[in-house]
Amino acid sequence: MEERVSGFRVRGSWEDVVAHGERITRALRESDVDEDALAEWDDWRPKAHEDLGEEVSEKTVEKASLERGAGERAGQAATEDLERASEHALESIEKAEGDGPEDMLEKWEDALEHGLRAVDTTTRKAIRTLETAVYERVMTRFAPYYFDNELVSANLRETTRLEDGDEFVFQVNIHDDQLKEKVSQRLDVVEEAGRGDV
Repeated sequence: MEERVSGFRVRGSWEDVVAHGERITRALRESDVDEDALAEWDDWRPKAHEDLGEEVSEKTVEKASLERGAGERAGQAATEDLERASEHALESIEKAEGDGPEDMLEKWEDALEHGLRAVDTTTRKAIRTLETAVYERVMTRFAPYYFDNELVSANLRETTRLEDGDEFVFQVNIHDDQLKEKVSQRLDVVEEAGRGDV
């Protein structure tokens, strides 16, 4: 393992890459970091049973995709939001004579909100479909697989094919300098002890 300014890098076999990810994950866990960010990293990092071209690629595409919009988070299909928008618009027209301007404005705002959510949902789904296709078919051929959250950023790439298997380069950067120092100290203890796990 090579320590760099912002993180830790290893070059070697798939087993070396997996072990590197495991050591860093354990060192982070022992450094008392945000559990959600750690779980997100732990889910993405390469595992012994995974294949770079399939599982890691799929996780990278999923992580890199555009986030879900308000309609999707609410569990609403775009068609449902459009139906609600038209219902609110029709109600405001039908009751325009009996309701005051405030009531009519409120119904139009609801209609507009649902209409915009429907457009947002449809647009996001289309963009994610395009992102997935571009990433899977183009980007993974030229760029490393990557991960980024508030805790760490990492990139993994296959470099060359060796006689005894593929060679990979895996770098994990720690965003917080104090946390990087804690992880570094923990990894040093492991190396000094001559063990391969934390």
